Amino acid sequence: MPIPKNDKRALEYHENPKPGKIEVVPTKSYSTQRDLSFAYSPGVAAPSLEIAKDSSNAYRYTNKGNLVAVISDGSAVLGLGNIGPDASKPVMEGKGLLFKIFADIDVFDIEVSAKNPEEFINTVKRISPTFGGINLEDIKAPEAFEIEKRLKAELPIPVMHDDQHGTAIISCAALINALEIVNKKIDQVKVVVLGAGAAAISCADLYCDFGLKKENIIMVDSKGVIRKDRTSLTPEKRKYATGKKMDTIEQAIIGADVLIGLSRPNILTPKMLQTMADNPIVFAMANPDPEIEYPLALEARSDVIMATGRSDYPNQVNNVLGFPFLFRGALDVRATAINEHMKQATVRALAELAKEPVPEKVNVAYGKTRLHFGREYIIPKPFDPRLITRIPPAVAKAAMDSGVAQKPIKNWEVYKEKLAYRVGGDGKRTVRLIQDRAKIAPKRIVFAEAEHLQVLRAAQIVYEEGIGMPILLGEFRKVAALMQTIDFDLEDVEIIDVQSESQEEKREFYAEKFWKSKQRRGRTLYDSQRLMMEKNYFASMMVRVGDADAMISGYARNYPAVIKPILSTSERPPKGRTIAAVNLMVTQKGPLFLADTTINVDPSSEELVKIAEMTAQTVKMFGYQPVIAMLSFSNFGSSKYPQATKVSRAVKILHQTNPELILDGPLQCDFALSRKLLHGGFPFSSLNGKKVNTLIFPNLDAANITYKLMKELNETLSIGPILMGLNKSIHVLQFRASIEEMVNMAAVAVIDAQSKSSDESCTLF
Repeated sequence: MPIPKNDKRALEYHENPKPGKIEVVPTKSYSTQRDLSFAYSPGVAAPSLEIAKDSSNAYRYTNKGNLVAVISDGSAVLGLGNIGPDASKPVMEGKGLLFKIFADIDVFDIEVSAKNPEEFINTVKRISPTFGGINLEDIKAPEAFEIEKRLKAELPIPVMHDDQHGTAIISCAALINALEIVNKKIDQVKVVVLGAGAAAISCADLYCDFGLKKENIIMVDSKGVIRKDRTSLTPEKRKYATGKKMDTIEQAIIGADVLIGLSRPNILTPKMLQTMADNPIVFAMANPDPEIEYPLALEARSDVIMATGRSDYPNQVNNVLGFPFLFRGALDVRATAINEHMKQATVRALAELAKEPVPEKVNVAYGKTRLHFGREYIIPKPFDPRLITRIPPAVAKAAMDSGVAQKPIKNWEVYKEKLAYRVGGDGKRTVRLIQDRAKIAPKRIVFAEAEHLQVLRAAQIVYEEGIGMPILLGEFRKVAALMQTIDFDLEDVEIIDVQSESQEEKREFYAEKFWKSKQRRGRTLYDSQRLMMEKNYFASMMVRVGDADAMISGYARNYPAVIKPILSTSERPPKGRTIAAVNLMVTQKGPLFLADTTINVDPSSEELVKIAEMTAQTVKMFGYQPVIAMLSFSNFGSSKYPQATKVSRAVKILHQTNPELILDGPLQCDFALSRKLLHGGFPFSSLNGKKVNTLIFPNLDAANITYKLMKELNETLSIGPILMGLNKSIHVLQFRASIEEMVNMAAVAVIDAQSKSSDESCTLF
């Protein structure tokens, strides 16, 4: 098995800062002796006795109703094969992480050492009272069929083998939509299925539930076409054995309307695709490399509708579109099973969602592309925030209609609100979308402090993820030595030693350019030449003259020391423009934009207006509708102190000049963020009934202190400060920013550069 190129980074990710990817976190207070007496002895006896009277009370008094077991024997782990239960644990932890971040479902991963299916089944049955559901994972066929069938029959809780049904559900939704686009009927198409494992059989079964005729399916395994005259076929394969006289993929694919690939990489050739019917549908889902590469397939057939398991091509068939939300709906109605009705409901909900207008927060990830139902968008994107409010209700209703729901939902609107709140911190999705958007058109980013290992690690991620092309400033030998310690490829990355003789000509050029812009402000040419020996001045000039597209700095120096050369070397913005900064805080309740966090110490009313306008534009281009509170220590003019009246005046100006903005104030922060407080105290406010996502602070003290408190006390992820108002993409990190923060800022810098380059029509700032 080849070792992935980035294996060291993957190992470091799993090992630090603490081993593994998930942990148990208390959900109740435990700070006092009274709390502990309730949490354990003697208080714990009360719920235990209630559960002893009625076992369903476990759903009231324990976490059972939101707890799923991810269980594997390690016999078919991803593409790694039978690597055993211990080696499967990182994968099971990863599955648990996906359950949590997409659907707020808690998970215990369990790796079972079992010699045969009977041992495995008995183990799962014995531990099942702990859980509200069982997700079977990475179990080889044909044992997987027997294990799932038995456990579904013998346990009173939802059981699903995601490797089978997850791929089936997502690909079925995609198939329904693809057939609609090419105007073909599912009961009339010829389908070739490459692969005959658990996923392939489950796909065929589900497609047949939606009208595909079994006799129109040709299934191919490693030995060739599965024919009725073959011996030693499993019952699952025998069900799809054909009587047609054919043996090879080449023969099977002639005239086929649909090809479903669940086999191995690169077994399809362009010549094979050319023998398919008009408007062929090809789902090449082998991972990480499909049965045929996406560009090669489109080159062979311009009329093909293509899907893969990869995120870097359109139409990704990703199981995360299904299993978190399917289990969410099942748990919420306390379903006794996941049945065919619930799986079919998931298919229909996914297919319908793809036909609806795509939220801007998803579109923003794809730059000039605006996603809409068609050949390159037949299923939703995994980070579409609507999934949590669409799929679980459809599943829950199907469970109720089919009689397996023990706790029916009575108020669907309230239920959907609760679902949205569960993953309200969809700023994590924003992070993913920002990075994906940057990858559309990567730019050259100067890392001005490349002699620091953490900065190099961030630059390495930016390079390897395709976010941008780093340019590293620092002493060549020192930077190169550090790069070697982390396996950072030296060949394609430029290292610039600012003070070396090789850069003398460039320094002279930058110095003269800088001097000419400053000569009437007391600067001499000698001063300018001396400043170009400093990395931040040099880097800023690289961006100014076009030798780089973006710059980030500030990891090793305080903010004022870095912002000074940036503002000094930057071209003067148009008259009346204010330079300001906004921080995006990724909170549990959703993204929150805070401005101005670093530049303007005591902004005037007019400057507050500019800050609010720029911040609103930034919020929009992150894909959110800005809902802005102008903050103060007073509410709606309750104080006549100058600090409060300047905010009142700014609000008045904004209402006149930007009537389309959802904005109000002055407001105290708690009233701005609490709908209940705002409605009770100030029902006239235009912010009533809306979720505020943007806070404009009256001064730098308040803004800077607030965002740093949030960042440190709540461990809130912060993206920023994002500089607004400059003509070039230059951004300053917070002192000792984390690697994650630097990578995110690099992605923002790339998008900023995209928007400011003449060849890009999209805007972010």
